Amino acid sequence: MQQTTRNALYLAIGVMVGLSLGLVRGVLADKPPALGDRMPWQDAQLFAEVLERVKQDYVNPVDDHQLLQAAVRGMVSSLDPYSAYLSGEDYDDIKISSSGEYSGVGIEVALQDDEVVVIAPLEGSPAAAAGIKSGDVIVTIDGVAVNTSSLDDTIGRMRGKEGSTVKIGVERQGNAEPLLFSLKRQRVELHNVRSDLMEPGFGYVRIAQFSETTGEEMSAALRDLRKKNNKEPLKGLVLDLRDNPGGVLEAAVAVADAFLDSGVIVTAKGRTPDSKFEMDATPGDILQGAPIVILVNGGSASAAEIVAGALKDHHRATLMGRTTFGKGSVQTVIPLTAETALKLTTSLYYTPSGVSINHKGIVPDIELPRDDKSMPGPDLVPRDDPDVRRALQELESPTVSHGSSLTAALTPRPAK
Repeated sequence: MQQTTRNALYLAIGVMVGLSLGLVRGVLADKPPALGDRMPWQDAQLFAEVLERVKQDYVNPVDDHQLLQAAVRGMVSSLDPYSAYLSGEDYDDIKISSSGEYSGVGIEVALQDDEVVVIAPLEGSPAAAAGIKSGDVIVTIDGVAVNTSSLDDTIGRMRGKEGSTVKIGVERQGNAEPLLFSLKRQRVELHNVRSDLMEPGFGYVRIAQFSETTGEEMSAALRDLRKKNNKEPLKGLVLDLRDNPGGVLEAAVAVADAFLDSGVIVTAKGRTPDSKFEMDATPGDILQGAPIVILVNGGSASAAEIVAGALKDHHRATLMGRTTFGKGSVQTVIPLTAETALKLTTSLYYTPSGVSINHKGIVPDIELPRDDKSMPGPDLVPRDDPDVRRALQELESPTVSHGSSLTAALTPRPAK
């Protein structure tokens, strides 16, 4: 190995070690690393040797930056399935899901029969203003055919810098030729909460995922349901958390708090002071004690399990559906640069009863068989959903049973 190359490699390793020790110092409040915490010289030498072998002998030339980025990704991803080194689109996606807004054209889409179909344009968005309609099929973006095997690719191509223009071609039933829309991208707010008054006095609220605005959105949805109910209090609520993958911790706590007068919502335990905390409910129940049925399934994870677990443990809601996913850990997002961040598992969550459901999930009070006609999503009509109808029957029964104990956990947002 040439001396110059060896020195460069050791310098790169030194930078990586320095970065790791810097992160450790940040988390441990400048506590100096113990001798055993330092990278053994033999391991650093091994790393340099492997890196040099790859550079010299791999079938194709590989860029140094690419190799070091891959080394960082591998190091973090080997810890657990949820820790990751984020860069580029991965980092952008997690910022979008947490903040609840992005720069784009405001179209909700889904893959149906190998076509990218518009579910709905968001109210006030460039797509809505231009006249794109539910049921339109997106066929081209900037003159290039959409990739029907990757919905993420289509969504990513429609997003972009605020003020920039994107041309979207759609096929519409009744039109012989595709329609072309030229849209100027703008800030678009994601709406993760939908609601419906199923019967007089009985409401339905679906939360698709938890972003920073979810708590406010849910409160607004409940106020709207009360208006539709002739300004009378609701007699019961179906809260749909099926296929909700989780999201922001504070949003999950806000949703659970809305229905609780007091008590622990969630606790977390980790190695650092910031990763150990307890979050409690504040006085006030937005439903004034009206019964709640929470729908869950194997896709209900993380923050969704926080809400389900807290309301179950406090006997505030009946859980119905199928056993939840069982994600009982929290990932803290640690920005490294403007374009990169570290998503690192820092805590385990515990339900109010002190139970961790990590890798176990929450067993519902009332188990329902899987029904392919039960499809939570943007096109959902609650009255047509067998699970929702069953939940409504439970609410209307003379005595509504409430949960016992055994419960949940969450994901990304940095702990308080």
